[in-house]
Amino acid sequence: MNLYAVRAIYTFEMARAWRTLLQSVVSPVISTSLYFVVFGAAIGTRIAEIEGVSYGAFLVPGLIMLMLLTQSVSNASFGIFFPKFTGTIYELLSAPVSYFEIVVGYVGAAATKSLVLGLIILATAGFFVPLSVAHPFWMLLFLVLTAVTFSLLGFIIGIWADGFEKLQLVPLLVITPLTFLGGSFYSIDMLPPFWQAVTLFNPVLYLVSGFRWSFYGISDVSVGASLFMILLFLGICLAVVSWIFKTGYRLKP
Repeated sequence: MNLYAVRAIYTFEMARAWRTLLQSVVSPVISTSLYFVVFGAAIGTRIAEIEGVSYGAFLVPGLIMLMLLTQSVSNASFGIFFPKFTGTIYELLSAPVSYFEIVVGYVGAAATKSLVLGLIILATAGFFVPLSVAHPFWMLLFLVLTAVTFSLLGFIIGIWADGFEKLQLVPLLVITPLTFLGGSFYSIDMLPPFWQAVTLFNPVLYLVSGFRWSFYGISDVSVGASLFMILLFLGICLAVVSWIFKTGYRLKP
């Protein structure tokens, strides 16, 4: 592996994040903090504990996962779309850099930025609600797997998109609604039986549920099912990325 090439791509993408610190870090943290204030303080006082966990603390894993999914997709999609937009992608493709190294550089940087944000928001949540992490290893594993998987999805979207509007199409119309309907703000046990069955077809439910289990030992679905779903989605994204580079889809004229 050409580590110099990977490091160059990774360093460039990370430097871009620090140049736009207000948009990349400060804005997501403030937005998530407002969720804590509105849902945790205002609404949480009117909702009883959920399976022995205060509603404010119950929200934390869901809010972190909401931010992680959207930021991973946005960071990776813009990272690869901008070189396409400016035409510098052809210089990268003609350089002695393999497709694998390109993916590792862009996806690694996007996942790193999302992980840093997730940890910052986790620390910020401690100022609003009492937190405990029952399974730290599993928490970090779910964080890393989710960040990498959805950064790969963002990489795919960035290659597919032929305009800035399409970069926001999937995050706004697909990922965010699925996250809100995937148990981020409630347990599916609170739903009628029919809607519980419908929610089980939402893949985000398994991510949120597994991540919440790592905090409090409670979940809507089994941890094994959560891990299987994220690994399955990771495999699908890897297969799609491999197909894109083999066929040159939206990369070669």
